[in-house]
Amino acid sequence: MFMVNEVDAEAIRTAYEQGGEFSAAIELRRIFPGIVDNEKARMCARSIASWSPLPVQPVKPRPVSRRRAPHPA
Repeated sequence: MFMVNEVDAEAIRTAYEQGGEFSAAIELRRIFPGIVDNEKARMCARSIASWSPLPVQPVKPRPVSRRRAPHPA
């Protein structure tokens, strides 16, 4: 198991779109040299190339604290 950040995923997607599956597998193996099996690299590259980035979630504003100020004595 390995994790792919968005920058690496984009590089693999670009290689897939410009040069095909084999180019994407080579790019994947460049990023992850521990993957030595070409067939497994091609399978992983196909999976990564089909991902789409997650949409950016809007940040919800934090609710304003409604505490009352202490009364002067």
